[in-house]
Amino acid sequence: MRERSVTRVLWVSLGSMSLLLGGMGVFLPLLPTTPFVLLSTYAFARSSPGLHNWLLRHPHFGPLIDDWQRYGAISRRTKKQAVFVMVLTPVVTMLIGAPVWALGAQLLVLSIAALFVMTRPESRDLPPRS
Repeated sequence: MRERSVTRVLWVSLGSMSLLLGGMGVFLPLLPTTPFVLLSTYAFARSSPGLHNWLLRHPHFGPLIDDWQRYGAISRRTKKQAVFVMVLTPVVTMLIGAPVWALGAQLLVLSIAALFVMTRPESRDLPPRS
């Protein structure tokens, strides 16, 4: 029983930290919102039905989560923001003088991530919500 309680606390902690980072990402251009909110949803689904339902009903995050869970879709606006951050990140990395290997690894990973994001269906292409 104690192990289950510890596991629940860890999932709630992960979900809370992830949601905090996602919320900060709304205001900070280099911090993504969507992956953190989706991680929070995952963590809360395993630990707290109340927090999970709150997140699903949230006016801003709820539709984003629903589109992802039902269709694997990302809104056009979110795609544009994500790709903008992915393009801006290596520029910042270069400006701070990071090693070339770090920039190369970052470009590789971000290119794959951008390809993934851009190939997801868009919310506007989905059937209307009921």
